[in-house]
Amino acid sequence: MLTTSPPVCFVLAADLARTRSFYTDVLGLTETGEDPFAISYDLAGTLLRLTKVEGHVPSPHTVLGWKVTDIENVIDALTAKGVSLAVYDGFGQDARGIWTDPGSGTKIAWFHDPEGNNLSLTQFG
Repeated sequence: MLTTSPPVCFVLAADLARTRSFYTDVLGLTETGEDPFAISYDLAGTLLRLTKVEGHVPSPHTVLGWKVTDIENVIDALTAKGVSLAVYDGFGQDARGIWTDPGSGTKIAWFHDPEGNNLSLTQFG
Protein backbone atom coordinates (compact mmCIF):
# COMPACT_ATOMS: atom_id res chain seq x y z
CA MET A 1 0.00 0.00 0.00
CA LEU A 2 2.75 2.51 0.89
CA THR A 3 5.63 1.09 -1.13
CA THR A 4 5.40 3.83 -3.74
CA SER A 5 4.56 6.71 -1.38
CA PRO A 6 7.52 8.93 -0.46
CA PRO A 7 8.28 9.04 3.27
CA VAL A 8 8.22 12.13 5.45
CA CYS A 9 10.67 12.30 8.37
CA PHE A 10 10.07 14.27 11.55
CA VAL A 11 12.64 15.57 14.03
CA LEU A 12 11.22 17.33 17.08
CA ALA A 13 12.59 20.49 18.67
CA ALA A 14 11.50 22.92 21.36
CA ASP A 15 13.79 25.71 20.07
CA LEU A 16 13.35 25.90 16.31
CA ALA A 17 15.66 28.90 15.82
CA ARG A 18 18.66 27.22 17.45
CA THR A 19 17.95 23.89 15.81
CA ARG A 20 17.34 25.50 12.40
CA SER A 21 20.82 26.99 12.50
CA PHE A 22 22.30 23.54 13.14
CA TYR A 23 20.42 21.79 10.32
CA THR A 24 20.96 24.65 7.86
CA ASP A 25 24.43 26.00 8.69
CA VAL A 26 26.20 23.02 10.26
CA LEU A 27 24.67 20.09 8.39
CA GLY A 28 24.17 22.12 5.21
CA LEU A 29 20.62 20.91 4.52
CA THR A 30 18.51 22.86 2.06
CA GLU A 31 15.39 24.48 3.50
CA THR A 32 12.34 23.98 1.31
CA GLY A 33 9.70 25.80 3.33
CA GLU A 34 8.33 26.91 6.65
CA ASP A 35 4.89 26.98 8.21
CA PRO A 36 3.66 27.72 11.75
CA PHE A 37 4.49 24.16 12.83
CA ALA A 38 7.80 23.24 11.18
CA ILE A 39 10.74 24.05 8.96
CA SER A 40 11.03 21.72 5.96
CA TYR A 41 14.23 20.37 4.45
CA ASP A 42 15.11 18.25 1.44
CA LEU A 43 16.94 15.06 2.45
CA ALA A 44 18.06 13.74 -0.93
CA GLY A 45 14.46 13.69 -2.13
CA THR A 46 12.86 12.88 1.23
CA LEU A 47 11.01 15.55 3.17
CA LEU A 48 12.28 16.30 6.69
CA ARG A 49 10.06 18.39 8.95
CA LEU A 50 11.86 19.97 11.88
CA THR A 51 8.78 20.26 14.05
CA LYS A 52 8.26 22.52 17.06
CA VAL A 53 7.11 20.65 20.18
CA GLU A 54 7.01 22.56 23.47
CA GLY A 55 8.85 20.70 26.22
CA HIS A 56 10.39 18.21 23.80
CA VAL A 57 12.53 15.57 25.52
CA PRO A 58 14.84 13.76 23.09
CA SER A 59 14.87 9.99 22.75
CA PRO A 60 18.16 8.30 23.64
CA HIS A 61 17.92 6.35 20.37
CA THR A 62 18.82 7.45 16.86
CA VAL A 63 16.03 9.46 15.23
CA LEU A 64 17.72 10.24 11.90
CA GLY A 65 20.78 8.95 10.11
CA TRP A 66 22.68 9.25 6.87
CA LYS A 67 24.26 6.58 4.68
CA VAL A 68 27.72 7.89 3.74
CA THR A 69 30.52 6.55 1.57
CA ASP A 70 33.45 8.03 3.56
CA ILE A 71 32.57 8.31 7.25
CA GLU A 72 35.97 9.71 8.25
CA ASN A 73 35.65 12.58 5.75
CA VAL A 74 32.15 13.44 6.96
CA ILE A 75 33.31 13.33 10.58
CA ASP A 76 36.19 15.70 9.71
CA ALA A 77 33.75 18.14 8.11
CA LEU A 78 31.33 17.99 11.07
CA THR A 79 34.01 18.34 13.75
CA ALA A 80 35.46 21.32 11.85
CA LYS A 81 32.05 22.95 12.40
CA GLY A 82 32.11 22.19 16.12
CA VAL A 83 30.14 18.93 16.20
CA SER A 84 31.24 16.42 18.84
CA LEU A 85 30.82 12.70 18.29
CA ALA A 86 29.01 10.70 20.97
CA VAL A 87 30.97 7.95 22.69
CA TYR A 88 29.03 5.26 24.54
CA ASP A 89 30.50 3.13 27.34
CA GLY A 90 30.98 -0.47 26.30
CA PHE A 91 30.45 0.06 22.55
CA GLY A 92 34.12 -0.28 21.66
CA GLN A 93 34.25 2.82 19.48
CA ASP A 94 37.62 4.00 18.18
CA ALA A 95 39.31 7.27 19.15
CA ARG A 96 37.18 9.16 16.61
CA GLY A 97 33.91 7.73 17.96
CA ILE A 98 33.37 5.19 15.18
CA TRP A 99 31.97 1.76 16.02
CA THR A 100 32.79 -0.99 13.50
CA ASP A 101 30.57 -4.06 13.26
CA PRO A 102 32.99 -7.01 13.44
CA GLY A 103 30.82 -9.15 11.15
CA SER A 104 30.16 -6.79 8.26
CA GLY A 105 32.71 -4.01 8.64
CA THR A 106 29.90 -1.44 8.73
CA LYS A 107 30.99 1.73 10.52
CA ILE A 108 28.63 3.90 12.57
CA ALA A 109 29.14 7.18 14.42
CA TRP A 110 26.63 9.18 16.45
CA PHE A 111 26.23 12.86 17.27
CA HIS A 112 23.50 15.12 18.65
CA ASP A 113 21.68 18.18 17.42
CA PRO A 114 21.22 21.14 19.82
CA GLU A 115 17.99 19.56 21.13
CA GLY A 116 19.80 16.35 22.06
CA ASN A 117 18.29 14.33 19.22
CA ASN A 118 20.58 11.41 18.39
CA LEU A 119 21.76 11.44 14.76
CA SER A 120 24.01 8.94 13.02
CA LEU A 121 26.33 8.31 10.11
CA THR A 122 26.61 4.82 8.60
CA GLN A 123 29.18 3.57 6.12
CA PHE A 124 28.08 0.09 5.13
CA GLY A 125 30.78 -2.60 4.89
